[in-house]
Amino acid sequence: MKRLLVGCRLFTGEDIIEGHALVLDDSVITGVTPLDRSPTGAEVVRLPPDALLAPGFIDVQANGAGGVLLNGDPTEATVVTLAAALRRFGGTGVLPTLITDERAKMRPAAEAVIGAAGRQENGILGIHFEGPFISPEKPGVHDPRHIRRIDEEDLEFLCGLPARLPRGRVLVTLAPEEVEDAVIARLANAGVLVSAGHTVASYLRTKAAIAHGLTGFTHLFNAMPPISSRQPGVAVAALERDNGTWAGIIVDDIHVDPATLRMALAARGPGGLFLVTDAMPPVGSDITEFQLYGQTIFRRGGRLVTAGGTLGGADIDMASSVRNCVSLLGLPLEEALRMASLYPATFLGMAGRYGRLAAGHQADLVLLDRENHVLSTWVGGVRSDYG
Repeated sequence: MKRLLVGCRLFTGEDIIEGHALVLDDSVITGVTPLDRSPTGAEVVRLPPDALLAPGFIDVQANGAGGVLLNGDPTEATVVTLAAALRRFGGTGVLPTLITDERAKMRPAAEAVIGAAGRQENGILGIHFEGPFISPEKPGVHDPRHIRRIDEEDLEFLCGLPARLPRGRVLVTLAPEEVEDAVIARLANAGVLVSAGHTVASYLRTKAAIAHGLTGFTHLFNAMPPISSRQPGVAVAALERDNGTWAGIIVDDIHVDPATLRMALAARGPGGLFLVTDAMPPVGSDITEFQLYGQTIFRRGGRLVTAGGTLGGADIDMASSVRNCVSLLGLPLEEALRMASLYPATFLGMAGRYGRLAAGHQADLVLLDRENHVLSTWVGGVRSDYG
């Protein structure tokens, strides 16, 4: 069914334009046309004149939302609930994330994601394994009992997943110093995206990992050593331009100081950094605490913390992250929107299908009001409205 979405401004992924219609044919965008040249015979959908229609947001690191946690219940129902909760905040695509846990959780989590990804309306773009192949020196809230070295069974399992997610992605966060170069190369050659995180890798070790296929950095500056004059470390490797890598950042004014993020943006220039939420069960729900590894994580003033004060993920959504990019980091709205859509799509190798309002792209959209709060989303052309 052909539809014309008209009446509001459009952010194409490049510019904000007026006086144009977005043309959809079922689940696919077929073009952006001036209103006076719009095709005839299509259903006309009128949107609020003060709203902005943009590419839907993509979150490559979301552990939970809507009161559920993938680690707590690695089932298809959990994946669907998580994705639906994030959609309320513009998240039309997500990689549900399993953090470090016992081996027995990994296969059920993968099966749950594969099952949910079979229905386009769920917006499941793959799976992210954040651990367990991380540094015991930088566990964060991850349970040290489950941190371990990668073995042949793990490699066979992970390398076999991309074939089962032909339209999705498999992302693994690991500590480069805990694996051999051959492991990174084997994962990358199998189509697995490899990201450095929860790591104490040196600058040189990180550069070697990049040379063998590492392309990402997980929640930059968190769970990694700070930059120092004689130990540039993994963070400096992440900030270098033109090295073929991308880094996710949490912009919640808690995980990383805004001044540090502004420095990172200046170092990398436009592109190179994208938004992640690191969302946990409270996002999109009214719960005030949840269980992780048998310990209680408390929701306190925008923070998610253990009784001892360790951060346990983030209490933020993608729309809030976009607003924070504008208010805390001083970014133009266009760049903030790219960091939530085009840039993560590019990191995932999916920029040909997501992140732009352009012919041939999937009709994954978000409609924002003047304050950049979410009014509606479309996933594969299917609309959901939020009061």
